[in-house]
Amino acid sequence: MKENEEKKENAESSEGKNVRGTLNVNLEKETGLVESVLFLESEPLSVETISNIAQISKDVVVECLELLKEKYTAENCGVELSIITGGYILTPKKEYWETVKERYGNKNDGKLSKSAIEVLSIIAYKQPVTRAEIEDLRGVSPDNMIRMLLERQLIKEVGRRESPGRPVEFGTTKEFLKFFRLNSISELPKLDEKEEERFVLAR
Repeated sequence: MKENEEKKENAESSEGKNVRGTLNVNLEKETGLVESVLFLESEPLSVETISNIAQISKDVVVECLELLKEKYTAENCGVELSIITGGYILTPKKEYWETVKERYGNKNDGKLSKSAIEVLSIIAYKQPVTRAEIEDLRGVSPDNMIRMLLERQLIKEVGRRESPGRPVEFGTTKEFLKFFRLNSISELPKLDEKEEERFVLAR
């Protein structure tokens, strides 16, 4: 009888291993599928979108994303899983991006003048902000830079100020976040004391 019990325990143990092994294999396949979707898409994807494309549940997608994050922490891996504008996307690791961005970066990357960068910075840190406020900070008209940044969809009109003339207010866009590989405005580098004083606008 004891021998029969041992056989039963061994069978159950073996069955458990097989089940776990099957689950692991399935999860590996699903993780590979999620990785393929991320590789083929050029835009950040939400968990729901990945779920719809891969035809697997959102809970499984979340598990797969965690496994991919862990996988990409290896030193010999050149990519990482980034969250940009609330979606997941594969991007080069920062230490490698500095070397290759001139060739593979955004088409507009590196083509923004110092003036454009200055206006864009003011808008990013002080949004919503008006033309007059930008001009007060820079000392020169920002019109040309604003026009160019609007054309590149890095900024947009976000409303009108409740003041005489109801001037247009500007803010940044999702394209701005993607351009600088940010998930949200809160990830902007902190201003030092001198810069912060300069960015305090009298309204």
